[in-house]
Amino acid sequence: MDFARCPGQLDCIVLGVAMSPRKFRLHSAEGGAALTVRVIPRARKTEIVDVMDDGTVKIRLTAPPVEGQANDALIRYLSGVLDVPSSRIEIVAGQTSRDKLLSITGADPGQIQARILAELARG
Repeated sequence: MDFARCPGQLDCIVLGVAMSPRKFRLHSAEGGAALTVRVIPRARKTEIVDVMDDGTVKIRLTAPPVEGQANDALIRYLSGVLDVPSSRIEIVAGQTSRDKLLSITGADPGQIQARILAELARG
């Protein structure tokens, strides 16, 4: 897995997405993490199932992709897994797609990575 830091701007970890530092701040000096995910809606169980070769975290959700239900379920699930308030998790790209980019404000990138890998190991 390739985990890259974004030096000098948002203190972020990007899983599977090569991103250059932004010239503006998305979150005022709070820092955080960026995470790419692929969602599989209408699954039997909500769980992290894989970290793909490109670093994208594959997550199954029981919720259907109707009227934002899967997005809401994704944020609730990740809030519990990552131990961060759901108000700090935002889908910044891919609201209507299976592939999403999430921003996790005020989160320590190392802890985010560790919690994702621990949840995957629990399987």
